[in-house]
Parts: sequence; C-alpha cells; structure tokens
Amino acid sequence: MAREEAMIVAGVGCRRETSADEIERVVRMALGMFDLPVERLDSVATESEKATDPVFAEVARRLSVKLVGCTVDDLDRVAGRVLTPSKLVLKAKGLPSIAEASALVVAGRDGRLLGTRVATERATCAIAVGEGR
Repeated sequence: MAREEAMIVAGVGCRRETSADEIERVVRMALGMFDLPVERLDSVATESEKATDPVFAEVARRLSVKLVGCTVDDLDRVAGRVLTPSKLVLKAKGLPSIAEASALVVAGRDGRLLGTRVATERATCAIAVGEGR
C-alpha cells in the first residue's frame, strides 16, 4: 500500500470540559510532528462516551473529518500496542490509553502509531496510519 493511500487517524483523549480549541490544537500539533498536512487527516477517534461530547463534533467539523467513537472493548483489544500508557486513564477507565488506542482501533488491524502521543495541558493526541477498520 502506498503511503498516500493510507488512512490517517488522530486519536484523542482529554479531560472533561476541554475546549474544541484545545483539542484542535493538540491534533494539529500531532500532525505537525510528522509533517502531515491537516488535509491528509481522515478521522478523529476517541472513546465512545467522549465522542458524544459536542466539542468533538465541532473539532471534526473544523477539520473536515469523520468522528469515530471506540468502545472500551475495542480500546482494550489494542491495549498491548500502545506506546505511552497513562496511569490516569488506567485508573479512570481501566485502560492504558485513550488517544493511542483510539488511533490504533480506527487505523485497523494493520494500523501502526507514527510515534508517541503529544499532549497539551488538558488533551492528548496520537497519530496512526492503516487501511482502516
């Protein structure tokens, strides 16, 4: 598969009441780390419960991408593949990651993280590539 054809997914985790501006900023920071233009982004992914928060719909609209929610079971299935486990997320959700795991789930079975997640004060983002789920 040629790199141009790969699906690019931004997995996002955040604290409650994080603004759309901050989530958009962390996504753009993560894309920038890998020299990826925002136009290459296919979707923003997060845990299903968070995906219902209107700020995520707003971020997806701003970036012109699809918003995908991932179940806790989906996230748990890729738990062994995350690069930077979070003690905070482990305590709150029983999972080692939201951002990295969400990106991996949506990138598909052969998806891979481009690197570790990036973080702002209230949000994290990881970028994964793959063929999609």
